[in-house]
Amino acid sequence: MSFDELPAAGTIRRAPTGTIERTEPIRRVEPIELLRRVPYGRLATSMRALPFLTVARHIVCDGRILLRMHSGFGHHEACDGSVVAYGADNYNDAASGVGGDLWSVQFTGPAEIVHPCPDQERLFGAAPVSVNGEPFAPAYLRVDPHFVTEHTLNF
Repeated sequence: MSFDELPAAGTIRRAPTGTIERTEPIRRVEPIELLRRVPYGRLATSMRALPFLTVARHIVCDGRILLRMHSGFGHHEACDGSVVAYGADNYNDAASGVGGDLWSVQFTGPAEIVHPCPDQERLFGAAPVSVNGEPFAPAYLRVDPHFVTEHTLNF
């Protein structure tokens, strides 16, 4: 089959086994737009040659991901200037009984410590009062996604 014979984008042809698959257009949501559906995700990188994961609140601004995390552990400093991975998902929807399709997205790219403007700070919403018993002190990172991975579970 040549590229000229391929089905139009968003459609699925009849499978060779004779079964019929979906033929209506598939609505595609960009992975970065999925982040707008959940408030928190996980940031992954390494610190002193050991991998770690930490929770972060995120917003999307101008195609980049802004993260707010607790500064008390120094994770933001370990990420500054490094390539990091940031992931989020809606798996809690399944646990809560909301149902529907599940997804996860992961963005990989360089991170940089930033100081958000007041409008961006408001978008983050209320901050936690404490983290592991100590007062929450915000630190902000910007992730410029270079690679994106998306996984879906359709029900």
